[in-house]
Amino acid sequence: MQPTARCLAPGFIRRSLDEFKRLSNVALKFEAISTPKKAYPLILFDDEDSLTRCKRMSDKDIGGFSTANFDFVPASEKEPPHARFSGNISIELPKNQPHVQRTGYAGWRTHDQGYTIFGKSVWNVDPYNYLAIHFKSDGRKYFVNVQTESIVHTDIHQHRLHSKTPGEWETILIKWNEFVRTNHGQVVEPQREMLTQKVRTVGAALIDRIQGPYDLSISKVWATNAGPDDEILRNVTGAVSGLPMTTSRQGGFSKPTLSSRKPQSSA
Repeated sequence: MQPTARCLAPGFIRRSLDEFKRLSNVALKFEAISTPKKAYPLILFDDEDSLTRCKRMSDKDIGGFSTANFDFVPASEKEPPHARFSGNISIELPKNQPHVQRTGYAGWRTHDQGYTIFGKSVWNVDPYNYLAIHFKSDGRKYFVNVQTESIVHTDIHQHRLHSKTPGEWETILIKWNEFVRTNHGQVVEPQREMLTQKVRTVGAALIDRIQGPYDLSISKVWATNAGPDDEILRNVTGAVSGLPMTTSRQGGFSKPTLSSRKPQSSA
């Protein structure tokens, strides 16, 4: 009996062991029948190797001129370790390519997670209420993107990445049911509930088509129920938005509205 190419793929054994540990913890802690209290990390930019789990994208892939850099920044006295997503947005159209009618976007997302001995690896965030992101923004109009094992493979669920304190570190918590289903940048009707049992990738994009530089730093992305046992939420710096008023650490933050969810068209 010989192993298949999939079993020999890089990371297969490591992913299988990680998934076995996760499933064992779920069974031992009876999380399947109770609400999880701890954080569920999706991507933590704690070291340079974490960047290998992500890919960057821009209209340069279709001949455009926007740039997208994705760099690791080590921890300092004032900042946690993080990934810096930066570059320049251009709406210039490529010459001699009449099929390209729209440019001016850039983004990043995690890679598909590959396979384990238990099957294709996905994130089951169904037991959690929120997606949490610790970030520092320049104030531009970014969107959070989530892909699932949808019937329509190109569907993307989007939500505005609101910054309350541009230029400073902050955390946003977004309810999973507040994401909007889109396809190629357009809102899709009818809206369907996100398949939170099978999340493939997470990321962010800038699709406002406003020319000029951009700069977004991301430290951590995780699923949470925002309780006192969430060690990530407890230790992050800066303001926290998206929590109900009664449980917000800072107080006074409003919940996202429908207008805040509506994505814009990309290419």
